[in-house]
This record gives sequence, structure tokens and C-alpha cells, in this order.
Amino acid sequence: MSTIPDIVIQQAKDGDAAALETLVRAIQGTVYRLSTRMLADPLAAEDATQEILIRIITKLSTFAGESRFETWAYRVATNYLLTARKVIARDPGLSFRMFSDDLLTGLADDQNAAPEDHVMLNELRVRCTMAMLLCLDRNYRVAYVLGDVLELDQSEAAEILDISAANFRQRLSRARKLVVDFTSRTCGLANHAAPCACVKRLPTAMAQGRVGDAPSVMMQGAPPFDEVRNRAAQLAQDLRVAKLQRATGPLALQSDFALAVLRLVDVSNA
Repeated sequence: MSTIPDIVIQQAKDGDAAALETLVRAIQGTVYRLSTRMLADPLAAEDATQEILIRIITKLSTFAGESRFETWAYRVATNYLLTARKVIARDPGLSFRMFSDDLLTGLADDQNAAPEDHVMLNELRVRCTMAMLLCLDRNYRVAYVLGDVLELDQSEAAEILDISAANFRQRLSRARKLVVDFTSRTCGLANHAAPCACVKRLPTAMAQGRVGDAPSVMMQGAPPFDEVRNRAAQLAQDLRVAKLQRATGPLALQSDFALAVLRLVDVSNA
């Protein structure tokens, strides 16, 4: 069942501006979170969110109610994120080997490590876990984000991607193995014996501009670094990696996309 009342959806389809605003505001956070996890770049995610919301508005008349509205919106969003030329052009083409080499270059020693209570450790943790997913092929990445990060039901995720449930499970299993293998081999939060640790990586990340000197808006609501570290230490390896990926918090909206999009789109012709 959709969390958005059917009457609001129908009124929006009929051109009611207030209903359309309610609809866009209800879905913008979902679209932004998916975009952020797929692109690992808040600015690129903002641009993608605006484009996707415009598509949702302009395609709203095609929503037949055969699935949840959120499922349909996810389908519009994933189609854009997988096929839009500007999104493909921005993809860095990372591999896990490249990412590992980058992480392990310039690690500080214990004497020069960041303070344990440094708030930016959390910023680094979140940015690193998101950037890691760029090493996945986009089809594997979207399967992992929908299935293991956003925790959608596998049948719904398969419907969103317009593939069979068996095909989705295969993609998710492959993506999960790649992420778990890399994380447990490299990340000190997932494996105490792994070489990379946030306290050793942070000084170089800040010097390179990968992380600023203050937490970003999207960190609002993210669980504290120590809390995530303690949670991860208590979990089995595969669950530990999934927990690290999910522990970003809600990825707070940095802009009112609904307002911007509704100004761009002639709602009377939506």
C-alpha cells in the first residue's frame, strides 16, 4: 500500500497544484537518498533529484496505479540514474583495486592520527562507505542500494528494475560479495586487522579536500562514529558490512527540491 493517499495522487494527476506539491514533497527525500547512494556526491545528487522530480511530474499521467506510487517513482528514478547521459559521464569508473590504493596512500601513523573524538571521523566514514559503492557496475550498484542499503523487498526491487526476482537476487548476491570482500579486507571498522582506519585516513582526506573541515548538512541525523563502530564490532562479517552501509542516517535534504521543481514545471500542464 502506498503511504501517499490515493486521493492526493489522483488530484495531482488532475492538475491540483496543492496536491502536486504534497506529492512532490512526500517523494523528494526518497529520490534524494537513492540519488546520493548511487552517485556518492551530494551536489550531483541534488542535480539528479531535481531532474528526477521533473520527470515524475511530467510522467505522472502515466501512473496507472498498478503498483505503489513509491515503487513507480523509484522506477522513474532508477531509470534516470542508470541511463541519463550526464550521470553516465560523471561516473568515475572506479574499481575496488583503485579505491583500495587510494585509501591506503598517505595513511597517518598512530602519532599523527586524528583525535578519536573528532566529529569529522563520522563525515569520513559516511563518505567512504558511499564512495565505495562507485566501484560496483551501475546495475550491481542499484541492486545493492535497493536491496541492502534501502532494504526494499526483493520482489519490489525486481519490479522497480523491471527484471525477474531471480535475476535481482543474482545481482544482489554478486554485489554483496564484492562489497563484503572489499570492506572486510580493507576497512578497520569491519575488520580490526584491516589496514585502513578512519583516524589514520582523515588527515590525508582533509588535505586532499575529500572531506571539509566541518560536517555537511547531509550528516544531520547520522549516528555517532563511536556508536557505529560499537555496533559493527558486535555483528557477523556480512551483517557488519551491511550495517556500515546503512548507518548513514537519513541523508538530510540540503535544498527544498519540491519548491524549485514546481517553479520550473507548469503544474497546470503536469
